[in-house]
Amino acid sequence: MTDRPSVDEYFLEIATVVAKRSTCLRNKVGAVIARDKRILSTGYNGAPRNMQHCLDIGCIREQNNIESGTRHEKCRAVHAEQNAILQAALHGVSTDSATIYCTHQPCILCAKMIINANIKRVVYIQPYPDTDALSFFSDAGVEVVIMPF
Repeated sequence: MTDRPSVDEYFLEIATVVAKRSTCLRNKVGAVIARDKRILSTGYNGAPRNMQHCLDIGCIREQNNIESGTRHEKCRAVHAEQNAILQAALHGVSTDSATIYCTHQPCILCAKMIINANIKRVVYIQPYPDTDALSFFSDAGVEVVIMPF
């Protein structure tokens, strides 16, 4: 018997380390996009470039008592999955047929981006109260795997 993690466990563990860079006060989320056992890009949730972070000025969602999984537009942060896709695009790295590893289930906004980035597989640790995202993945033929630690 070996303690060697599977490929999915390995990338999920990296996603949990990436999440430590998050500046969100509610959920520290990390994402890793990989293909052929290689990291293509990473992302964590935080304010857009050159803008103040919730860590520094407070959370709009908390201030307005917005329930988790709703009103995604009322969030200062760019989500971890979005940042990982954007970083790949910024650096000219194709996400075609890749897998995205996330600490949390992607929301509907991220699901649409993942589908259009032609990412074929989503592996995550924690559920998120957004079942519409899971329906979109199913309809688009994206494989979804939950692997709680």
